[in-house]
Amino acid sequence: MYTKVYKTAVPKRNKASIEDVARRARVSITTVSRVINNVPTVSKKNQTKVEEAVAFLKYTPDVNAQRLARGLNNAIGLVMPGYPGIFYSFYAVELIRGVGHACETQRLDMVFHITNGYNQINTNSVGGIIFADIIENKKQVEAAIESGMPCMVINNVVDDLDTNFIAIDNEEGGKVAADYLVSLGHTRIATITGNIQTQAGAQRLEGFKRFLLKSKIEFPDEYVREGDYSRRSARIAAEKLLSLPKPPTAIFSASDDMALETITVINEKGLKVPDDISVIGFDDNPSSIYGLVALTTVRQPLFEMAEMSVKYLNNIILGKKKSLVHKILSPQLVVRESCSGPSKVRFSVI
Repeated sequence: MYTKVYKTAVPKRNKASIEDVARRARVSITTVSRVINNVPTVSKKNQTKVEEAVAFLKYTPDVNAQRLARGLNNAIGLVMPGYPGIFYSFYAVELIRGVGHACETQRLDMVFHITNGYNQINTNSVGGIIFADIIENKKQVEAAIESGMPCMVINNVVDDLDTNFIAIDNEEGGKVAADYLVSLGHTRIATITGNIQTQAGAQRLEGFKRFLLKSKIEFPDEYVREGDYSRRSARIAAEKLLSLPKPPTAIFSASDDMALETITVINEKGLKVPDDISVIGFDDNPSSIYGLVALTTVRQPLFEMAEMSVKYLNNIILGKKKSLVHKILSPQLVVRESCSGPSKVRFSVI
């Protein structure tokens, strides 16, 4: 004779729900929701009971549910000015990548919008908007702010609007480039600017020019050639600089793409970088390491800036951040192989 033993399955412990909290605290689900969302109308007694139940059950509120309960949207909008070659642009790709990565880690959706600057933006589908710079779309930014939509502007110091921004100190970046070339002994220094209608382009030129003048380095008008961050504009500008009676011995290009095209033009003329001409860029695009010569550049933390913008904006949406966010990040010089002291041999371009 034997005794049969029946094994009973141990029930799997499920994650506590808001209903579980309400049952333990002996209050309504609405009261639990109000306590969780810090609504001040709940009595002290009920608040204590709910907090005890939350702690006992180790209840973690669902972020999405909280957003819905508070009328908040779970999506972040990224608005980027449209321009030719946007998806070949290191700047644009890094911002998209950084915003997308931050949204993924915080369980947010990203809505990407390329704008011409004129059409009204539909704000109904997002809980907040990140504007990647302000280029001919200031009215869109103003309209979003006026509607009460939480907004964040990247890569633009906004002094005349009541909004949040995270930007790079572009003027300091131009100064860093000029300082380095002067420290190498260059006195004939030119620049291929970015689009000077943009804040970044204008400020990089201003910082560069101001340092040269302060260092008593002659900076003639013909040493300033306007580009638009594209390779085509850099090619035209570089050819003009190299055809001058006194060509520069160093060139600062306001983006790595333009700097790489500048190096290509210099090589096509039978000259060498940095032996004949030094070249410095701006961005720290990883592809600049693998060109004809590894590019010395000024790094701007685009990915980090994009990630930071999502985190701050999400805190603003959730009510965790009350004051405006105004952050300016510092650029950094990255020294590689494309710069050296000026050549002692006078060269001519055929």
